[in-house]
Amino acid sequence: MDTARLPDGRLLAITPGVGSRLSCGALVLAGVSPGDPEPLVAETGDLADALRARYAGREPSGIEGLREARDLYKSFGMDPSRHRPSSEALLRRVLQGKGLYRLGNVVDACNLASLAFLLPIGMYDLARVRGDIELRIGAAGDVYPGIRKDEVHVADRLALFDAEGPFGSPSSDSLRTSTDGSTHDVLAVVMATGAYPATAMAAHVEFMADLFARHCGTRMTWKALLGPGGNA
Repeated sequence: MDTARLPDGRLLAITPGVGSRLSCGALVLAGVSPGDPEPLVAETGDLADALRARYAGREPSGIEGLREARDLYKSFGMDPSRHRPSSEALLRRVLQGKGLYRLGNVVDACNLASLAFLLPIGMYDLARVRGDIELRIGAAGDVYPGIRKDEVHVADRLALFDAEGPFGSPSSDSLRTSTDGSTHDVLAVVMATGAYPATAMAAHVEFMADLFARHCGTRMTWKALLGPGGNA
């Protein structure tokens, strides 16, 4: 089992059942204190404009950058056309000319990073996560209330679990561990296939640390790469 220990002593682990199919970059961002939202809105708008120009006239299914997240889903027997990676859902909205929802600097910064990497990112209020954390395959009956949506079923799908059950997946995070105005520390997990370059994942972690420092007032207090080529 591939593991890393968080600053408070809890474990983050990829279980043997997941094996070499997953790599992830994880980081703790402490001291959330969001500033003026307008610079983040402008930065997100600039990225959205660049993505529209780059992928003008192309169907999302043919965009090379989306293949990584789709391959991650397929490696776990998940249909990315039926249950889209969160990164693809964001890109589709951008390419349709729609703006992203403004949900506060923490969520908005996570969405910007997901668009920049075209990878799914789970983001959780660390104080609401109970005990050790596992990335594993869900069993029958594993379900959690989603954010602004009905129950999310994760049987036979990749998901994150703590002592109280599942709380996130590459498609959707849970209401239970979601961030809000009281959030102080954030755990972010970037997910990709086991073949994803460790150097690229490490760069994504540093990108998020800088992004959140500028727009959410945080500092990165911990980071880890798990999966093939990773190191805790």
